[in-house]
Amino acid sequence: MRELPFVKVAGCGNDFILLDRRKVPAPVDFQALARKWCSRQKGIGADGVLLLLPSRRGDARMRIFNPDGSEAEMCGNGLRCVAWYLHEMNGKAASFTVETKAGLLRSEVVGEERVRVTLTPPKALRLGLQVAWKGGRLALHAVQSGVPHAVLLTTRLKEAEVERLGPFLRFHKLFRPQGTNVNFVQIRSPHRIEIRTYERGVEKETLACGTGAVASVVIGNSLGRLKPPVAVLTASGELLRVDFQERKRPWEDLTLEGPARVIFEGKVRP
Repeated sequence: MRELPFVKVAGCGNDFILLDRRKVPAPVDFQALARKWCSRQKGIGADGVLLLLPSRRGDARMRIFNPDGSEAEMCGNGLRCVAWYLHEMNGKAASFTVETKAGLLRSEVVGEERVRVTLTPPKALRLGLQVAWKGGRLALHAVQSGVPHAVLLTTRLKEAEVERLGPFLRFHKLFRPQGTNVNFVQIRSPHRIEIRTYERGVEKETLACGTGAVASVVIGNSLGRLKPPVAVLTASGELLRVDFQERKRPWEDLTLEGPARVIFEGKVRP
């Protein structure tokens, strides 16, 4: 059985199995393989599989498959990992364009194992939503930052019921049919937040979520509580940086910056 070469990459605690198939167009069922490979007990272990394919519009086309086999439209940390991989593989070039289901996105290597990506403006902003929870009403907000996100503000982040409230909201009727990621956010200052994220498709809390960080900053800015740039402390203990220009059009020149690195290389059987 032919083995597939892969690269394990990580961005701020989000880890991925990256397969570069730009020059190997053999058909493979990556949805099934993502379910197999992402298992931390029976596989390589990862928050998702990043698939690189040829692109007529950019340097590469990125697809991302979640551990449950579903395909996501975008992944901020995954995109930054792809950019760092391309930097390592392409003579240390610093700028790339990557085609995603969320559009053609620019990335730039800004330091050693540090990448900044420019994202499309968020859409479908919904503030002041309410859901029934434990006999009361729970306030939350939602926005599409490449993928759908719900955001709950809290003053006690460490005690947030991520593993109970996360799956409840992830499948709530407010977010049907595609469901949503769920972010628990504590605002520390106008330029700093802390975040925990329950990720759709992973179906558990992850150490970081790039689009979740962006969604949380956009919500905080919309509520008048955050001003760019914003440092985002993730569950991994590493920082992401979200920045944008406050002009007429909301969230113009929106960027996500943070660490990205190659962990190891290997080969795996399909």
